[in-house]
Amino acid sequence: MPKETYIPCLLRLFRQYGYDGATLSKISEATGLGKASLYHHFPGGKDEMVETVLDYIQQWLGQNILSALQSEGDALTKLQRMCDRLNELYEGGEQPCLFAILLLGSARDVFHNSVKALLHTWIDAIANVLIGAGINQKLARHRGEDAVIMIQGSLILSQGLNDPSVFQRVIQRLPQDLCRAG
Repeated sequence: MPKETYIPCLLRLFRQYGYDGATLSKISEATGLGKASLYHHFPGGKDEMVETVLDYIQQWLGQNILSALQSEGDALTKLQRMCDRLNELYEGGEQPCLFAILLLGSARDVFHNSVKALLHTWIDAIANVLIGAGINQKLARHRGEDAVIMIQGSLILSQGLNDPSVFQRVIQRLPQDLCRAG
């Protein structure tokens, strides 16, 4: 099977255990591949596995989030579509964000630039929607950053409290909060 077959499993593992905790033994057990087969599919080891997952997330972000933000409709509609897709990705707040996980421990040095680029792309796309709605560039950028803070923060709090309603509440009100005047 092609290595892309294993992306959902790897995403789950890295979300659950983080980079350092997702050992090759755990990855081997979860994928059903021996260590030799893992290295056959991913010669670069665990780093290549994470890069493959990040590439998948980048594609998903483009196909689901960026396309929603660049679609037809007013700003509120576009932002609501984004939130609907995020709700799917994070399973209503039940799943943590891989970005946050990859910015901890030894993974930070390896994946910081990739995560940073993805975050900038996302923030810029939100800001562009708000600029199109008549919000000045500086405020639009701040609101784009605030949106990501609210999304990521609510995911962390949902995980910490074992209460996905925190994330759901943020996702429901976020489009209106971003589009408010002033």
